[in-house]
Amino acid sequence: MAQAVDAPFVLDVRSLGRRPGSMIECHRTVASPIRIGTEMVAIEPGTEMDLDLRLEAVSEGVLVTGTACGETEGQCVRCLEPLEDTVTVFLTELFAYPDSETDKTTSDEEVHRISDDQIDLEQTLIDAVGLELPMSPLCREDCPGLCPDCGVALAVAEPGHGHEKIDPRWAGLTGKLDEMRQPEQGNG
Repeated sequence: MAQAVDAPFVLDVRSLGRRPGSMIECHRTVASPIRIGTEMVAIEPGTEMDLDLRLEAVSEGVLVTGTACGETEGQCVRCLEPLEDTVTVFLTELFAYPDSETDKTTSDEEVHRISDDQIDLEQTLIDAVGLELPMSPLCREDCPGLCPDCGVALAVAEPGHGHEKIDPRWAGLTGKLDEMRQPEQGNG
């Protein structure tokens, strides 16, 4: 299967023809050309992704099934420590033939299309990985986060770490008590 050099997620389906039942297995490792994921964790550009796919011709198009796997990088939302993990997504997507009933009766948002005997998995992968990754990744389930006053990671801070705080509504009175305790000077 030929592919464009700058489009690693584009697959040529010409060899399937339009013969329902014909199938191709595709196993490849490609470098992600874009960042795929959420704001806090994603597959970064240049990261290798393993694609293990089956492309099957059906009456309305090409059904793509299989898995895609890649290493993710990000930050814990509580303590901002770096995270690394692996995400594996399972794909099942129909790419409609031009002028098929599916092509004629569905909108562009509902089904992907085959164009010039090629399918582009990029949006399918973006959607699948985005749904699989956590919106709020954690380094560990019980991560205590950062101290809101000084920013130290509470996981490595001494036990009982804290800061004495004065309620801002009472802050004006803190000096008054000290003044009352000092004897008046100069009045003998």
